[in-house]
Amino acid sequence: MRIFRKEKKMAVIYTAAVLCVASTGWAATSHWNDASAIPQQMTQTSVNKDTNWQQWKENWKTIGNNYEQVSLAPGRDSSKLNFGWYSREQADRAEVRVAKQQDMKQAKLFSGNSAAGTVVNGVTYYSNKVEVEGLTPETTYWYQVNLNGKWQKAQQFHTGNPDDFFFMYVGDPQIGASIGQVSAEGAKQDGELATCNDAYNWNKTLNGALSQHPEINFLVSPGDQINEPAADQSADKIQLQEQQYAGYLSAAALRSLPEATSIGNHDSMTAGYRNHFNIPNPFVEENSPTKAGYGYYYTYGKALFIVINANNYNAADHKALIEKAVKAYPKAKWRVVVMHQDIYGSGLDHSDSDGILLRTQLTPIYDANHIDVVLQGHDHTYARTYQLSSDGGKHADFAEYRSNGQSGQQHNMLDTALKNKDTKNYYASQNLCYTIADMNQGTLVNPKGVFYMSANSATGSKYYELIPQQQDYIAARSQTWRPTYSVVHITADAFSIDTYDVMSGTPIDDTYRIIKQ
Repeated sequence: MRIFRKEKKMAVIYTAAVLCVASTGWAATSHWNDASAIPQQMTQTSVNKDTNWQQWKENWKTIGNNYEQVSLAPGRDSSKLNFGWYSREQADRAEVRVAKQQDMKQAKLFSGNSAAGTVVNGVTYYSNKVEVEGLTPETTYWYQVNLNGKWQKAQQFHTGNPDDFFFMYVGDPQIGASIGQVSAEGAKQDGELATCNDAYNWNKTLNGALSQHPEINFLVSPGDQINEPAADQSADKIQLQEQQYAGYLSAAALRSLPEATSIGNHDSMTAGYRNHFNIPNPFVEENSPTKAGYGYYYTYGKALFIVINANNYNAADHKALIEKAVKAYPKAKWRVVVMHQDIYGSGLDHSDSDGILLRTQLTPIYDANHIDVVLQGHDHTYARTYQLSSDGGKHADFAEYRSNGQSGQQHNMLDTALKNKDTKNYYASQNLCYTIADMNQGTLVNPKGVFYMSANSATGSKYYELIPQQQDYIAARSQTWRPTYSVVHITADAFSIDTYDVMSGTPIDDTYRIIKQ
């Protein structure tokens, strides 16, 4: 039996000096994080002191036009690390060298591939990818990349403890999504100013989180790193998209923080994502991939992470990826799926429309493969579920709305169909394809079912309203109109997640913990 609960009204205290507030709507609201209105003393809490907003704007042309920044990603396991970066010159081989001393004495050289990538303003940028291996736990290393024939300044990173580790989970940084908003300075933001604003806030989020939680070993993002989809592949849209990737990668913390990203719908329509990020174990067998690339998987200690390209609406591809990953690591204690679309979320814009288009297909796949946790984005609201399972029934797969297996940024067929009341009612009824397996809160021991979580915006570039009537599968949800991030702690026997307000560093919800004995 499903009981729909009315949302409890929540008192939210914030100042107009920090957030701009306006009317509600069925799409993005005009709540956003205005960098020009954020008190500059906030910068004092960061790991590497942020420049203030005025300094950031003055330096923006240099930052936003630097397409050659390095991204680090978890490797196939905790002893490996993947590097990706653009260059204006193609080398015979991409190169990274790693040492235990900053002077790079006794550095070990690793090489990889360099291939033609994205064209920006008529200039071809080459995509360079290298895998580093042989890393030992809890060790400090220094690395250099060879960029256009020159070794760059040595940067530091520190490996974690694979038996007891932490990662930061963020929702939809979506650099550039504040386009059209009017700042406290009186400027209506065009694409470039929005990108500048959101990149500034992204930098502050990472610095603040790492200052408050230096134990974090890597970052997990369920997609929409950038806002401009560049669906028409036009030169000006590609340039803006690459400027947004530059803003995203500009955060100083990312020089030493590996990031495991997934493909969001805004990332899905060009090759920019796959050219920037060097993912491990790409599932090239995917039959309906997007232009951005594929799903993938990796391990860290006893946890297996499976990253789904949910813009591909061919669920058979995701089933095959999950089964391949599980077969490769059958003894993994924890199985975590990361995907963009929130098939169990609570945002007004997606949680009863395109966000659940794969729910009837994926829910039984996750059950069959004993997935423990699914981390989602897309709805720019915070929500966590009870433990959920498939109801075992047969439900419609809505293949007619899945456009040759993939849709990416475009959901026009479904949006049009759901304007019909009967179609919408049928769609909703078929998506009641789950049961609530466990409603306990706090710490659960050996629970049945799968835990789903949706993250709010990590930058405040865009927010959605919560759906008016809270779904029965939702255990907790909120929309504070402030950026948040979560810290996940995994050991051999426990998974726990805590979510924090970026500006204050205080928790916005209770700890949710799963114990496996």
